[in-house]
Amino acid sequence: MGPRMKSSLCCSWRIALLMLWSARSLWAFEPGGSSVHGTNIFSPASAPAKSIADLSVFVLVITGIIFVVVFALLIYSVVRFRGRARDAGREPAQVYGSTQIELAWTIIPILIVVVLFLATARVIHAIQDAPEPAGALDVIAIGHQYWWEFRYPKLGIVTANELHIPVSDPGHPTPTFLQLLSADTDHSFWVPELAGKTDLIPNHPNRMWMDPQRTGVFPGQCAQYCGIQHAKMLLRVSVDGPEDFAAWVQAQQRPAVEDAGAIAGRRVFEGNACMNCHAVGGTSADGRFGPDLTHLMSRATIAAGAAENTHDNLRLWIQNPSAIKPGSLMPAMKLSDADLDAVVSYMETLH
Repeated sequence: MGPRMKSSLCCSWRIALLMLWSARSLWAFEPGGSSVHGTNIFSPASAPAKSIADLSVFVLVITGIIFVVVFALLIYSVVRFRGRARDAGREPAQVYGSTQIELAWTIIPILIVVVLFLATARVIHAIQDAPEPAGALDVIAIGHQYWWEFRYPKLGIVTANELHIPVSDPGHPTPTFLQLLSADTDHSFWVPELAGKTDLIPNHPNRMWMDPQRTGVFPGQCAQYCGIQHAKMLLRVSVDGPEDFAAWVQAQQRPAVEDAGAIAGRRVFEGNACMNCHAVGGTSADGRFGPDLTHLMSRATIAAGAAENTHDNLRLWIQNPSAIKPGSLMPAMKLSDADLDAVVSYMETLH
């Protein structure tokens, strides 16, 4: 094995290990006891994802058959018509066109392309033109650099990065319909096991839906390069049972907790630029540039999935965001240690 091949194999192993470590880190942020799913498009948990997976398998089978046939003919030609010593210096037999063969290799590919086109068009129509039933949940998803904003207009809820939706019982379907908007540049909403990729384009609203049939946490990702921290623009879709979803809605509809012990931190928060970017329900903070913090501690992660939501990470994030997410648009507040501790204590009351 040559040095170049060894280097290539080593690089491949490093990439594979990095992807495994990234996935492991992503799942490790979830609360204990939750069922965390992966990002396998061949393990669909929703009707749109199942339609896409079935189409993918169909296309793979067709292209696999084509590969086997072409490769078998190639092997046959190499073996059957290989050069022999007795043929040295002889010109091979000149064979001119065959109408039957030319018709075959023209008509068969056309038929294959037509079949794949019709199958794809059917799936696109079923997903894009699906009617919205009366009991559907409406969510507005807004892509920001580099985080996700989720608004539930009928429920009066605003949250970030972690989308909660109800499981859809086939007997009583409860699909979730999302209106996709962008606040700045192009983004792409992708949760592989629930639905296909859909772009968020400025001034061009898009739409998608999902009807998950099993509970758990489904990780997703911005799938469109949107800037320096595109790779850390993660998202989680928590599919809850009916009772759990109702409890989550009730908790999210409450205003921020009033904790007398954290009043000093609230004053620091409201006396600095924090309130210009962030909103906290029930207070004078009504910013729109950053995530709503009313129920910050109900989320498993901060910085759009870049770090686990712990005391130390929260303190570091406020003190120096670039230490966790270089290139993020959140400025370092340069607070004194006393003010920083007070703000962190206040943040930790926001359940």
